[in-house]
Amino acid sequence: MAFKYSTTMTENSAKAAGVGLTISRKQSVQICQAIRGMNVQKAKKYLEDVIALKRPIPYTKNTTDAGHKAGMAAGKYPIKSSEKILNLLKSAEANAQFKGLSTGNLIIRHALAHKGPSTRRYGRKSMKAKSTHVELVVEEVKK
Repeated sequence: MAFKYSTTMTENSAKAAGVGLTISRKQSVQICQAIRGMNVQKAKKYLEDVIALKRPIPYTKNTTDAGHKAGMAAGKYPIKSSEKILNLLKSAEANAQFKGLSTGNLIIRHALAHKGPSTRRYGRKSMKAKSTHVELVVEEVKK
């Protein structure tokens, strides 16, 4: 089954989707909110700094146990979610390069994380494993 995007595509844009990623949806929403509208090169550097614990992701919701960080109110370092979204961003950049778009002029036009399917886990307690769908659309801007 094909993945349906919640945005319209143009000829100067490329997309990538992570379907059923085993990452936190709350963290993914905050990461997508932070990188939306950024240049792709800057967003990749930003996510690499988050993974290296140099720059935090600003949190606007779910700020429990999120201490104040320099230059912002509350922030955290969601490492696993940042790694998965960074791989997805690299995939979107490769898709744009395959379409013949200039990778130096790409911006993240659409970044969205929403609920994926939950699967049953085995054991005494009836737990569910949750997952997240992440959509990224990059667009070439003319300078």
